[in-house]
Amino acid sequence: MNAGSSDVVIVGGGVVGIATAYFLAKAGVSSTVIERDSVGSHASGFAYGGLSPLAGAGIPGPVFPMAKEGMRIHREFSQLLPEETGVATEYRVRPSLSLAFTEEEVRESKEFLAWQQEQEGYSVKWLDAAKAKEIEPRISDEILGAVYMVGGAEVEPYKFILALTQAAEKLGVTVRHGNVKGITKESGRVTGLIMESGELACDNVVLALGPWSADVSSWISLKVPIRPLKGQILRLQAPGAPFDCSIGWAGNYANTKMDGLLWTGTTEEEAGFDENPTTSARDQVMASLLKMIPSLLDAELVQHTACLRPLSIDGIPIMGAVPNLNGAFLSTGAGRKGILLGPAMGKATADLILNRETDFPMEPFSLTRFS
Repeated sequence: MNAGSSDVVIVGGGVVGIATAYFLAKAGVSSTVIERDSVGSHASGFAYGGLSPLAGAGIPGPVFPMAKEGMRIHREFSQLLPEETGVATEYRVRPSLSLAFTEEEVRESKEFLAWQQEQEGYSVKWLDAAKAKEIEPRISDEILGAVYMVGGAEVEPYKFILALTQAAEKLGVTVRHGNVKGITKESGRVTGLIMESGELACDNVVLALGPWSADVSSWISLKVPIRPLKGQILRLQAPGAPFDCSIGWAGNYANTKMDGLLWTGTTEEEAGFDENPTTSARDQVMASLLKMIPSLLDAELVQHTACLRPLSIDGIPIMGAVPNLNGAFLSTGAGRKGILLGPAMGKATADLILNRETDFPMEPFSLTRFS
């Protein structure tokens, strides 16, 4: 039984998969996105949505050119997607205040400060405790100082992925529900996908399965070292005025989003594929929040979400053509920066399929680095 055919089939309806389809469609190449659940129903729809290109795994380093490209695309999308779809993605420029409580945290905060200050389009400075409290008086009296950064931004992740999907569909992308079980090949080349409903012929396949990417190891006869990293976020009705900047400390954050709620997180848990919110994580996130902003003791919990981010063993995304299998491409492993990096990963993957130059070097992301 044959379930049809397509030039390109993309497995995974998260931000990376949908962005790949969008950029292929912009170039006139039709594609089908196959999502097992629903678009944006996992990490892409339940992320925090912070766009901070000057910090994170591989920054400074190989990920920075991709992060910069992701930011450029997000700025374009902030105008384009609402115009094309009518969906407000809630993009806005947002300063951040990253707190340091110990001398060690001060040293770590200043480690890349000079490099950050060199980057065009951003203003980054170290503030002592008094100056930091001038920006946000409610932060803890215990801090030794903070890094204040202007130039980052944020989106509402679910609305963003919804808008991107609608824009892609308007360009002719097909999004369909299905469960992929494997790849069919002939003479070292992709010929299609094995699905529960039958076979789907295609010339190219993009494997963008997020935290489930290790499942494709048997399909491509190469180990894909990706695992799920669980993260949980609380949305709170917080007393007092909205916060005008994102407050961060040691991988945690608190920020009033455009829905009026204070979003705060997050955890980094090795919990397999368990996506359920837990009381222990809720308590951990609240403890971090109160360390940063002690006055929020009376904040009321409105929503508690959990999601799984795809993390490679070295923390760097895995992207590019699959070795020894023509027509197969991998695009996964953005970790905690999926919303920022996803559009750039999608564009680069589309460029590889179109035989175009990519906007940043792809070598650091090759699967062959693990062999």
